[in-house]
Amino acid sequence: MDFFIQLLVNGLSVGFLYGLSAMGFVMIFKSSSVLNFAHGELLALGAFVFLSLHSVVQLPIGWAFLATLTACFVLGFLIERFFLRPLIGEPLIYVIMLTVGLAAMLRGLLLLIWGGNLRTLPDFLPAWMDIQSGWLRIPPVYMAAILVGVLFLVLFGLFFKYSAQGIFMRSVADNQRAALSLGVHVRRVFALSWGIAALVAGMSGIILGLMNGISVHDLSAVGLKVFPVVILGGLNSISGAVIGGLIIGVLEAFTGGYLSPSLRDVVPYIVLVVLLLVRPYGLFGLVEIERV
Repeated sequence: MDFFIQLLVNGLSVGFLYGLSAMGFVMIFKSSSVLNFAHGELLALGAFVFLSLHSVVQLPIGWAFLATLTACFVLGFLIERFFLRPLIGEPLIYVIMLTVGLAAMLRGLLLLIWGGNLRTLPDFLPAWMDIQSGWLRIPPVYMAAILVGVLFLVLFGLFFKYSAQGIFMRSVADNQRAALSLGVHVRRVFALSWGIAALVAGMSGIILGLMNGISVHDLSAVGLKVFPVVILGGLNSISGAVIGGLIIGVLEAFTGGYLSPSLRDVVPYIVLVVLLLVRPYGLFGLVEIERV
């Protein structure tokens, strides 16, 4: 039972990061119907920028963290402005292939600058994050994942409920044409969605880098796990993305603990295949009915 609860805590902490990354993915899809295949590369970029700002530029941890999140937000904004906005009105396959090409370009740039070797972030988490209660232990990095996950969920909830831009984003996600007719600046909402998604991806990349080290290939692969998470929760549901992330994180932890660590990376895709056969719209996705 002790081992079970320890795996559950570890899985939930990783699941928070999956859920946050998937939340950014869902925001982009809901506002612009674009599948972002470059999400994993944005994760890796955030981790490497943070490493460089702290280790090379010698910025303090707090300033390096804020500068990294700001850089990721600006990058997401620029990607939408210069790469995706010119394709508004074009067939969706063109936009999807653009994100695939963007992923390859970012991965090549990351390998050119930082190489493909595994790097480690400095251990800067405070000692009070190391929770020990009898047989249960939560390492600092897992505690940080839980705290950051909860913090961002609360901030996003307040942002979408009370801020003007958050309400605009919700209106565009619900009905783009109606929002446009009411005077909402839809293109600005697109850019904001990409900026927030890139910011969340960069933050998740930093925490994942603390857990497992930083590698272009490993963090890019994490980006692919976003697809099973959003399919499980539903492409149209932000809350479903978080719940899907928690489910995938727990399933990975239990698979690695009880079956084999080599199988834990396969589980999300098994869930994806089964779910597409049984419930293709996900647990919380909207079922679309087409009348012919």
